[in-house]
Amino acid sequence: MLNRFLFTKIDNSPLLIFRIFFGLLIAAECYGAIVTGWVKRTLIEPKFTFNFIGFEWLQPLPGNGMYFYFFAMGTLGIFVALGYKYRFSIISFTLLWTGAYLMQKTAYNNHYYLLVLISGMMVFLPANKNYALDAKFKPSIKTNGMYSYVKWVIVLQLLIVYTYASVAKLYGDWLDFSMIKVLMTPKTDYYLIGGLLQQPCLHKVIAVTGILFDLLIVPALLWKPTRKFAFVCSIFFHLFNSFVFLIGIFPYLSLAFTVFFFEPETIRRIFFKKKKPYTTNKVMVPAYKNPLLIIFGLYFVLQLALPVRHYFFTDDVLWTEEGHRLSWRMMLRSRYGKIQFNIVNKTDGTSQIVKLDDYLTKKQKRKIGAYPDYIWQFAQHLKKEYAQKGEEISVYALNSVVSINNKPYRPFIDGKVDLAAEEWNHFEHHEWILPSKIDEP
Repeated sequence: MLNRFLFTKIDNSPLLIFRIFFGLLIAAECYGAIVTGWVKRTLIEPKFTFNFIGFEWLQPLPGNGMYFYFFAMGTLGIFVALGYKYRFSIISFTLLWTGAYLMQKTAYNNHYYLLVLISGMMVFLPANKNYALDAKFKPSIKTNGMYSYVKWVIVLQLLIVYTYASVAKLYGDWLDFSMIKVLMTPKTDYYLIGGLLQQPCLHKVIAVTGILFDLLIVPALLWKPTRKFAFVCSIFFHLFNSFVFLIGIFPYLSLAFTVFFFEPETIRRIFFKKKKPYTTNKVMVPAYKNPLLIIFGLYFVLQLALPVRHYFFTDDVLWTEEGHRLSWRMMLRSRYGKIQFNIVNKTDGTSQIVKLDDYLTKKQKRKIGAYPDYIWQFAQHLKKEYAQKGEEISVYALNSVVSINNKPYRPFIDGKVDLAAEEWNHFEHHEWILPSKIDEP
């Protein structure tokens, strides 16, 4: 049964067209990051970046180096779309994109993480076996078929993403529609639809639709009787998100994934009319079956475990942020924080308040007071800077308060704790984060 499910040979048209879509989208993402000024604002202008903790050694290239970095990634995307030196191109892109992802989180977006995962998957998939320059230059690799597990690893990844996104929305501020109001209030000046987006009845529709779409879209696309309707819903849903929330390529990448839900023959007729139909449908168990099952088994166990890790931490993830990232908790909160950093010289006891303008960009200042890992990292940065001058310091967070989803500000960080002396643990609660009172009036 398992062999038939995973190792039946099917037409590879969905994988081929997805490779083309994927390559073009990642090229647009990387070139667009240069053109829109994202690279400049996020990786060139900052004096230092807030890396993912543990990856501080990954730093942006000096000067204008990150422009070349992103241009190289965009060009690799074009190579992927063309199927040119595919394995080298997709491996190189995966490494470079993962590096760019880990070296900053001020502009964190869930689709950046999804690109890490999908490009990593694409490294192992035979996406250059037809309609690719690799197959043209080396006809011996050309084939019209692929193993069915190629489809199912993509489908399972999407099921995890959407299901966790749906479940995460089952909390108070989403269910009472107040979070939708928070999301829509900044959209009042949108041409034509700005006023419509402020209507409470629309907020209810968006909230309910968000939960149901995320929960049902993958099963609905898999079931043939509902597939076309689900596809139409998917187009509307993702285009709405694209135009209203301006979230880059993610909506279009989500639409590109739908090619794996239609019959391979349907995809062939639409995109590759001259390609020979693949009708063999034989079960052919590869020699690498066991390593494949082990690798993908461990991968998906990790994917299932990461989004639930916050349940094992003290307090609410909405307050502490511990376990929020890598968990498909999308558009669930808006955070604003206020904070002062007080440096105390351990030798003579003198103290001073840090001028954040001397260290941070405007966007970094908007983040620094609202997220505990940013606060801790900045304290460590100050500690390192002063150590280089031969001074040993303590760093305290004064007057630290946070507002979540436009609720009243609440005390956030214990001002009596020397943050410079604290260690960071990815899998434990940090006691210097004060207990949440986000549900109090």
